[in-house]
Parts: sequence; C-alpha cells; structure tokens
Amino acid sequence: MVDALGVAVVGFGWMGRVHTQAYARVRHHYPHLPLRPELITVAEEVPGRAEEAAAQFGFASTTRDWREVAADPRVRAVSITAPNFLHREIGVAMAEAGKHLWIEKPVGLTAEDARAVADAVAKAGVRSAVGFNYRNAPAVEKARDLITAGEIGTVTHARVRLFSDYAAHPEGALTWRYERERGGSGVLGDLASHGVDLARYLLGDITSLTADTAVFVPERARPTGATAGHSRASGGELGPVENEDYVNCLLRFASGARGVLEACRVSVGEQNSYGFEVHGTKGAVFWDFRRMNELGISRGTTYQDQPVSTVYVGPGDGEFGAFQPGAANAMGYDDLKVVEAYRFLRSIAEDKTYGATLTDAVHSATALDAMTRSAETGAWVELPQAAGML
Repeated sequence: MVDALGVAVVGFGWMGRVHTQAYARVRHHYPHLPLRPELITVAEEVPGRAEEAAAQFGFASTTRDWREVAADPRVRAVSITAPNFLHREIGVAMAEAGKHLWIEKPVGLTAEDARAVADAVAKAGVRSAVGFNYRNAPAVEKARDLITAGEIGTVTHARVRLFSDYAAHPEGALTWRYERERGGSGVLGDLASHGVDLARYLLGDITSLTADTAVFVPERARPTGATAGHSRASGGELGPVENEDYVNCLLRFASGARGVLEACRVSVGEQNSYGFEVHGTKGAVFWDFRRMNELGISRGTTYQDQPVSTVYVGPGDGEFGAFQPGAANAMGYDDLKVVEAYRFLRSIAEDKTYGATLTDAVHSATALDAMTRSAETGAWVELPQAAGML
C-alpha cells in the first residue's frame, strides 16, 4: 500500500525546479518507498512563473501567496526554496501549520533564524530535511566511512574549498543576494554553509575558528525587472555590494584536528570547484565535486612517497545502487537532490531521522555567525556548542 503525500513548493527559481524534479523522480529510483509525493501547489510571487511550473510539472494549483499553502489541508509537506530572508517566516509558519519541511540552506540569515525554525519543527513534531546535498554524494559517504574506520589513521588536518564564478562578472545584477538585510552573509551562507556541513559530517564538531572576509566587486547595477538565478544587468543605477564575496577560515575540531575552509563566489576560472582533502597519520582522502564519483585514497604503511589510488564508487557506496548498476557509471547533481528527497520522505514514513536536518543547519549557521564575528574582531571565536550552549 502506497500512501499519497501532498507536497508544495514555495519559491520556483532554479532550486524550486530541482526540488520538483526530485519529487517526480524519487519513486523511479526508490520504488519501495511507501509514500508517493503528489504535487498539490506551487507558490511564486513572480507573475506567470507558478503557472508555467504547473503546466510543466502538473501541480494541481498555483498561488502567489505562500500563506495559502500553510492553510491548505491537502499539503502535508513543503519545500521551501524561496530567498534566504524568507526562510524563517515561512519555515516557522509551515511547521506551526503541521507541515513537514524540506528547506534549503542556510535556513535564514543567522543562527537565530535557523534555531527559530528548528524550535518550531520540534514543537510541532514534524520532520525536516535541509539542502546540504554534497554530503549525499556516494564518494563523500565512502570517505566518511573510511575516516570513521581509521583507514587513514587519526585525522590531523583537512581543507575544504568551495570556489565558483557565478558572481565574477562585473555586470552581475545587484539582486537580494548582495544585500545584508536579505542576502545575509553572502558567500558564507551560500557556499561556506556547505563547507561547514561537509567538515562536520566528515570530522565531527568544530570547537573554534578564526576567519577573514573580503568584497572584491564592490558595486553592481540594479536590475530593472524580475531576476532568476545569477542574471546580468548593465546601465542601471549602481549600488553597493553589502556582503561577502570571499571567506577563509581556520578551524579547530573537538578531535584535535585542524582545518582550513575557503569559499569564494567571484573566482574567475573556477566553476563549482568544490571538494576536500583530509589527511591522517596513515593516509589521506581527496574528493572533487567535478569528478563526483571518484575518490582519491592513500592508505598503508609506507608514509613517505605513499601513492594515491583513484577509486570509482559503485553499488554499496551510499545510495549509488539506486541510480547505477556498476562502478564508474556517473551520477550527477540532480541525483543528489533525489537522494535528499528520498531521505526526507523516508523520515516522514518511518518517523525517524534520515539525512541532514535542521539541527545540522543550526550547527552550520552558528559557525557562519562565528566567522562574521571573527572577521570583524580578528580574534578566534569559540563556537557555542563547544561550551554546551547550542
């Protein structure tokens, strides 16, 4: 018996489309999932965009007001893919209305925002999922298993990088992403939030950090109409970029390991250059998102001049087997979102946590707030969870 689960998507930019496609595909890859997502409604304030989504994907209804979604008894689960500054208001309202939440990172603009949504979810007793999709890559899960099993010895240090050029063009439009009030901490919330989650997922809690930030493109032209994605604008009135283009951060982990996290949205020549290097006393693991299905592994007893082997993930590694029958068959970005949808729906069906949740979002947002404070003061900042205050 497969139960229908009414779902809604709030905000239909690129990420809203990705969530919708994941709902459409999830039972193709997980046919035994006891829930069948049914697309009830899509909420989008840009005129015509919701109607286009309904025509393409088959939503039963559309609205320009997300509050109608909260009041709709047909909807039991909601994807929140609206801009960051709306996450707290929408997330709290949906939880209070008894809806399960699949919400994109960074879940608001601050740790306070993320905590407010997490508290509302806990009080309502609903399930949550957060869009930390890179931890869903089978190679990342394999790396975590190797680290946990001690295959590279005791972890000594790690580096996490997230470089992109999506904001590198000087004609990139001055959208909400570049405003402090609506876009929060810029590249910290957009990319470094993923970096913090990967670091915690692989190596455990971060206890303290120190960070430096910079804005490299200080002015951009204001758009004259609705924008989607990373649009360009030229000839418009120039306005200031209020939040960060770049961050680098030194990390200390509860395990005693050290780390470096670096993120930039204006890296010319870098397209989605995301990955990590984790070094231990007996070896190392390396992962590059652009070669998502490969893992570099060095292990043994040679130490000096020890070679690195390229391993292709396959069935038995993470969720790979739900997509491909044999190693070295490629998975892609959208597949990671299907995994995320599966874990969200499974959490609802079994009333048990699978995948990243709002607790992970609070941890990530707490680290981002600490980075901002450190960049302002030049000092090391102890994270609240290290003192038992999270």
